[in-house]
Amino acid sequence: MQRDLFDEEHLLFRETVRAFMAREVVPHHARWEQDGVVPREVWKKAGELGMFGFSVPEEHGGSGIRDFRYNAVIVEELMRNNATGLGFSLHNDVVAPYLVDLTDDEQRRRWLPGFVSGELITAIAMSEPGAGSDLQGIRTTAIREGDHYVVNGQKTFITNGINADLVVVVAKTDPEAGARGTTLVVVERGMEGFERGRNLDKIGMKAQDTAELFFDNVRVPVANRLGPNDGEGFVQLMNNLPQERLSIAVAAVAAAEGVLEQTIEYCRTRQAFGRSIGSFQNTRFVLAELATETEIARHYVDQCIRALNAGQLTAVDAAKAKWWTTEVQTKVIDRCLQLHGGYGYMTEYPVAKAWMDSRVQTIYGGTTEIMKEIIGRSFGF
Repeated sequence: MQRDLFDEEHLLFRETVRAFMAREVVPHHARWEQDGVVPREVWKKAGELGMFGFSVPEEHGGSGIRDFRYNAVIVEELMRNNATGLGFSLHNDVVAPYLVDLTDDEQRRRWLPGFVSGELITAIAMSEPGAGSDLQGIRTTAIREGDHYVVNGQKTFITNGINADLVVVVAKTDPEAGARGTTLVVVERGMEGFERGRNLDKIGMKAQDTAELFFDNVRVPVANRLGPNDGEGFVQLMNNLPQERLSIAVAAVAAAEGVLEQTIEYCRTRQAFGRSIGSFQNTRFVLAELATETEIARHYVDQCIRALNAGQLTAVDAAKAKWWTTEVQTKVIDRCLQLHGGYGYMTEYPVAKAWMDSRVQTIYGGTTEIMKEIIGRSFGF
């Protein structure tokens, strides 16, 4: 079915992103996989092309456009090139709403120009060694002392954790108040007591810096709090999680589409028993199933993008998109790897890297099981 989500300006922007990927990313990504991190210069080059902070007001360097279709273009082009090292979607899709919607004028002047230019790389620190999907279980504290919070605790699995200059930290300002005691504070590079641990060795997404973060009596100015009051952090997180989960769904479908296209071409050229493996009925049936599920997922995600732009995307809708598309992604890539036979197990083939990179998709941003719980609760049982 014809896709009609994008307008002409989005298609032109896609050409810009594709040219950037071909020039600045694809030739170097294998080296970044070995290094475990993407050079900061790549972020600055992307910033020069206007790839960050679409919703940032023009006076702070952005476009002032609230249109998630631009975000989707970037995510799709990253995933179609299997360029999982660039944490652009975390920066654009996850952190941006906090820095645009919850900041005051002084904070915007300090942070947003660098956010747009790529000179300030961002992260959000939710997960802890003992708290993942259960955000109410976090133990990191930010206890107020005069005009500062004293932050203590540990975070883990933090995307952009090595490169990040600004980290939105989820902390308890009132440890006895449960969810109502949660506040978001921005910790900046160079603050005394803020240390980065190891760059974590993951199954996939090797070029993406994912780190442990440690906070030992870090004095953070109250001026770095997001929102006007303490205790509003949990609600702020819940308001922004649907967009984060939609971003993951966009990536899932794009990754599935890309690997499926590569596999169809492989099946045309790979010979077995004197003919292409694509001529076997089993191969055609497998590809037919994968193509159908991927296209159905694509149209649901596109509808979710429209709903987000209209301010109508619900937490339940986003949960449906997140769990379904990521499970489709892992299925599609696994079956495509099988069709590659022994070559699929060789890391020089893109399907092998995509298979390793895809596994986390059903975990971060809320596991499949948590997504089903969110949907199940909506029935009012």
